[in-house]
Amino acid sequence: MPDVRLASPRGKWILLTTVLGSSMALLDSTVVNVALPRIGRDLDADLAALQWTVNAYLLTLAGLILLGGSLGDHYGRRKVFVIGVVWFAVASLLCGIAPNAGVLVAARALQGIGGALLTPGSLALIQASFHPEDRGRAVGLWSGFGGMGAAVGPFLGGWLVDGPGWRWVFLLNVPLAVVCVPVALRHVPESDGRPVRSGATGSAAGNAAGSVTESPAGSAAGSATGKAARKAAGPAHQRFDVLGAVLGALSLALVTYALIEARSGPVGVVLGAAVAGLVTGVAFVAVERRHPDPMLPLDIFASRQFTAVNLVTLCVYAAFGGFFFLSAVQLQVVAGWSALGAGTALLPTTVLMLLLSARSGELAEHIGPRIPLTAGPLLCAAGMLLMLRVGPGASYATDVLPAVLVLGFGMVALVAPLTATVLASVDVTRAGVASGVNNAAARAAGLVAVAALPLLTGMSSEAYRSATAFDDAFRRAMVLCAGVLVVGAAVAFATVRRPAPDCRRPECRTHGSVLAPPLEGERTKGRLS
Repeated sequence: MPDVRLASPRGKWILLTTVLGSSMALLDSTVVNVALPRIGRDLDADLAALQWTVNAYLLTLAGLILLGGSLGDHYGRRKVFVIGVVWFAVASLLCGIAPNAGVLVAARALQGIGGALLTPGSLALIQASFHPEDRGRAVGLWSGFGGMGAAVGPFLGGWLVDGPGWRWVFLLNVPLAVVCVPVALRHVPESDGRPVRSGATGSAAGNAAGSVTESPAGSAAGSATGKAARKAAGPAHQRFDVLGAVLGALSLALVTYALIEARSGPVGVVLGAAVAGLVTGVAFVAVERRHPDPMLPLDIFASRQFTAVNLVTLCVYAAFGGFFFLSAVQLQVVAGWSALGAGTALLPTTVLMLLLSARSGELAEHIGPRIPLTAGPLLCAAGMLLMLRVGPGASYATDVLPAVLVLGFGMVALVAPLTATVLASVDVTRAGVASGVNNAAARAAGLVAVAALPLLTGMSSEAYRSATAFDDAFRRAMVLCAGVLVVGAAVAFATVRRPAPDCRRPECRTHGSVLAPPLEGERTKGRLS
């Protein structure tokens, strides 16, 4: 039984290290977009290289995040979390010293692997360490502080790009890791557990039936009990779905390559990559169907509501991924703003989510999720259409601020109800798995959007160097993103229904990430399941 109290010195150290770890990934997901124009100029990179700078990270993160929790369950959550932090920091250092775009893209892919280990691991440590009476508050503080990190990201990224240079956007992670790792090794108890299902991100939240938490001194009895639990778990506990993870990531990589290279790559190679991506995707489904402990349990889609809400997720986060990728470039290349100005301009969306996401969740509990999940995407679509006013010489007060405020209120309306509906649409014991699948789906949607939008809008490989060319493509992209959001709203209106009154409620009430919904762990009636 986890017994660390939040008010104790050890509880505060645990909270600090998990916030630092998750903030590394959250910061990186929000600051890089602001740095893209400067990266392109300094490394003489074309638009495809900038797309890969974003997508290489998203690719490995989305493809492996469902596996990250199960590794912690088996090898130790603290151990895997620390490995993730160190891995992320080393990859960040490689990004910061990259001599060319190819090295930068490769290092970004490595960063995504580290993110897939530390992102579910930070929540897993909280769920496995704190006393049940303190766990909800600890998760709330973790998500709130993490959201503050996401809010600071664009501002900090812009300041770094305009000041010391874009390389410090990545190098900043190194000192964070230097603080995080020693604190984790000294103050965070080790734990492991037998996953109920593959260890999607939900299993990262922990299962008390097989979970063991050490005393501050490191209990030998706890270690023995952990070994006994692992032995009792039997062969199924050993069956990591590595093949499923590889096939899923490979399918995403091939499809992404085909979309990015379709503008200028050899036709035969592009078509071959597209076909191979689809074939690999079919093979992934086949493997998941037969695997005894799949990374992505397909039977979870037997819930029509779960399937429908994930379709909504794909729509809204594809639009968000495309918007935040292109808008920071639009403000710098077309409007002529500095990186700091562009990053600060987008800040209201995250601030609104931090301030109002908890109240939005409470409102959805009273009126049901159907109205928020319909109105939210429509508000976001309106905000993106308002961005059509942003052009050369754009004014922040009259052109940009109204758009980001409308977009922010739309995100406030939909993100908390989306998470709640995902959790409510499956059995309470599978809530963590459902959250992990939903989080991965959102990241994959953003990945595909970043790859596809330049192709769909006719954006050339050198478009970001021309204000006129980029402005024309950006306007077409905003219309496309708004259209996808309208489709998401229609799906929500047609399919989402009020959940049962005794369903699982989210623990992460405050959320600030604009690129993926919050992660939730598995628990049952106030305890880890």
